[in-house]
Amino acid sequence: MTLNQATDYALRAVLFLAKQPQGEVSEAQIIAHQEIVPMRFLLKIMPSLIKAGIVKSFRGVGGGYTLAKPPGEITFLDVVEAVEGPIAINKCLTDYAYCTKHGAPACEIHSALADVQAKLRGELRALNFQDLIR
Repeated sequence: MTLNQATDYALRAVLFLAKQPQGEVSEAQIIAHQEIVPMRFLLKIMPSLIKAGIVKSFRGVGGGYTLAKPPGEITFLDVVEAVEGPIAINKCLTDYAYCTKHGAPACEIHSALADVQAKLRGELRALNFQDLIR
C-alpha cells in the first residue's frame, strides 16, 4: 500500500499553513513554491482539504488559504482521508460482499486485517500538525 503523491503534497501544504501565524492567509503560489508542489496539483488538492474542513479559502486580492482549525486539531488521518478517502487495507473491511466467508468471525484473515487497519488509523490519528511545528 502506498499513499499517492497528492496525499504527500496535501500533508506538505497543511504543514506549511500550520507554520504560519494563526489566521494568516497564504497565496497558493507561495505554498507551491515553498513546499515544491506543482501549482496544478496544489489547486486540485485544496478543494478536498476545504471540503474536509481542514483549510479555508479566500478569493480575490489578498486571497489564499489558511487552516480552518488549530494545527493540534488536524491529524495525518484527517489529511490522508480527505485526499484518499477512508483507509481500507482490504475491500472486505468496507464491504462484506467482497469476502466469500462473509467476514469475521468466520474469516480469520478479515479479523487480522481489521486489527492492522485499526492500528494504522490509530497511528495516523496520533500525529497532528502542532506536534510537527514544536
